[in-house]
Amino acid sequence: MSKAKKKVKVIKIDVDKCNGCRACELICSAFHASPKYSSNNPERSRIRVIRDPLKDIYLPVYAGEYTPAECAGRNRYVLDGREYGECDTCRASCPSRDLFKEPDSGLPLKCDMCDGEDEPMCVKWCLSKALTYEEYEEEREEEPKLGEMEIGLEALVNRHGLQKVMDTIARLSKKG
Repeated sequence: MSKAKKKVKVIKIDVDKCNGCRACELICSAFHASPKYSSNNPERSRIRVIRDPLKDIYLPVYAGEYTPAECAGRNRYVLDGREYGECDTCRASCPSRDLFKEPDSGLPLKCDMCDGEDEPMCVKWCLSKALTYEEYEEEREEEPKLGEMEIGLEALVNRHGLQKVMDTIARLSKKG
């Protein structure tokens, strides 16, 4: 494989600044509604604020890659006197939890950095400045990339089996 420069986009999170307002969740779900800004369902948001108001813990986490396997990570970590579970900070959409899955279809969600915008909407709308956006170039090995369709189909096959997905597609194609 050849090496290529790739633009890396990152949302940096300062947990000490997050006040748990969840404006990031609301704007993200509205931005990704179809049509844009037509509805608001925080379950469709690609960012979630893990909350424990009694302990004053607010931890924004944005959606990462889909993983078909459950992890075994059940460790607890204490950071600056606050306790977090491994799942709290995990960005993956996985079978062991419903976080970062499309509520109607169960398909995995991934942060797309609000593609087409100059910066992610969650960063623009974060009044406490807990979220900041950075871009930089990095040299990486080029890998073939799966498109949204392939990722979605792979998730459906992993969840329901290949034969059931093929039967459903065949049935739907006869209707159209």
